[in-house]
Amino acid sequence: MISIGRLHPSDRPAWEALFRAYIDFYQRTEPDEMYRRAWEEFEKDTRMHALGARLDGRLVGITHFLFHPSTSAPDADVCYLQDLFTAADVRGRGVARALIAAVAEEARGRGCGRVYWHTQESNATARRLYDQVAENRGFISYLIPLR
Repeated sequence: MISIGRLHPSDRPAWEALFRAYIDFYQRTEPDEMYRRAWEEFEKDTRMHALGARLDGRLVGITHFLFHPSTSAPDADVCYLQDLFTAADVRGRGVARALIAAVAEEARGRGCGRVYWHTQESNATARRLYDQVAENRGFISYLIPLR
């Protein structure tokens, strides 16, 4: 059975292994400082939030998200699901679906108007799930790196 919950200090090594695998999946390289900073933010649980998925007590999936105001939803904040990753050996068992549902529940509990996220167009495996649980509105994402 999949259980979803906040990360605990003892989850740090397993979380970091999953997050590094996520970063590798997108063919990025990040400094160790990025992982330290992110973990510190998740421990504070004020600006950036994290949930973990466990199977048989093992951390097998992570998601990171944040809440922010929106000009097109002036009466409610929105939730950005920034990162989502599951261990390769548990894919297809509902872990990612459970993490998305948990983020949606967190957002609903805070009165948010919507949850949204991005993925690469070529990420066909993830998109099969995303197309089942959310609406693709056809937006294209642009990025200006500042560092």
